[in-house]
Amino acid sequence: MTAAELRRRTRDLLAAHPVATTGHTAFLGARFDAGLAWVHYPEGLGGLGAPRSLQAVVDAELAAAGAPDNDPRRIGIGLGMAAPTVLAFGTDEQKRRLLRPLWIGEEVWCQLFSEPGAGSDLAALSTRAVRDGDDWIVDGQKVWTSSAHTARWGILIARTDPEVPKHRGITYFVCDMTAPGVEVRPLRQITGEAEFNEVFLTGVRIPDTRRIGGVGDGWRVAQTTLMNERVAIGGMRVPREGGMIAPVARAWRERPDLRTHDLHQRLLTLWVEAEAARLTGERLRQQLAAGEPGPEGSGMKLGFARLNQEISGLEVELLGEEGLLYDDWTMRRPDLVDFTGREAGYRYLRAKGNSIEGGTSEVLLNIVAERVLGLPQEPRTDKDVAWKDLAR
Repeated sequence: MTAAELRRRTRDLLAAHPVATTGHTAFLGARFDAGLAWVHYPEGLGGLGAPRSLQAVVDAELAAAGAPDNDPRRIGIGLGMAAPTVLAFGTDEQKRRLLRPLWIGEEVWCQLFSEPGAGSDLAALSTRAVRDGDDWIVDGQKVWTSSAHTARWGILIARTDPEVPKHRGITYFVCDMTAPGVEVRPLRQITGEAEFNEVFLTGVRIPDTRRIGGVGDGWRVAQTTLMNERVAIGGMRVPREGGMIAPVARAWRERPDLRTHDLHQRLLTLWVEAEAARLTGERLRQQLAAGEPGPEGSGMKLGFARLNQEISGLEVELLGEEGLLYDDWTMRRPDLVDFTGREAGYRYLRAKGNSIEGGTSEVLLNIVAERVLGLPQEPRTDKDVAWKDLAR
């Protein structure tokens, strides 16, 4: 598959489904069926088995034609976390059923991983799944679940065997968020919003056909989700001077009355770091053409969190009293995760969560130290202890 062939296929799609007269969902469905959704996926699953790097060719052609996108911020968990996991470990039937509505945006996904007692130590989770014939009965609580209030499906890990060490007794499921026994409650954030939730699972019945991977193999499956999550958060594609640095640079150019020498030096430093991070993200995405993301994504997510917090802090300082203004403290229930939207005060507060979500910075530092730099692991006294015998 060449770039020229992909351009031809894209133009054929546009000719058969004119943007001006084709509905939004219908166009996205036609794009998926033509293999132009994510070109590196297999044929019949939204792709053509082409190199991942050629996706940019398709995207450029469609953008030039004014074609609609699938609102990736609204369905980012599905695109960045669920889809790669289903592709890697799902059955053929699961891939056919789940991937098309996920990519089109007809079905929103959420992530049911963290728990009140198992956040940084995710493998210590206590949500139980007990086999009952062809089903599993799930009981437990999840927390920090972004978009659970709008989601149709949730990627869920639960303990299916408490008799073995914590990493070995976990199984991975797809949970119907509309099923009886699923209760979603909002969690108010420092921004005043409630984009994430706590989820209570009480006797939730999940068919075994919605299990992803083998029984007890959930930790290995979850690693695919987690590695892709960190790339999705920390390696988002942005244009030059895009993302969090954009409003600060714009304010600097448009408001000379705000400038000081000290702030100028700090802005220059952060601008260069943001550009270096952007280029590193581009390189990481090119490397992904050869396979699934590795621990390098943790480094990208680390840098993303630190930069966002430093840049948003500089913006508030630059704007002075204006930077403290906040237009709405009403608890809203947004249907997307927004890292950079609204005014400076929002960005400053929202960035505080960047070093927690998708893996805390402390955990990611350990991953980079051990798996990228090859440093010795910290001692883990519970590695071979059955989960049921762990102190809690």
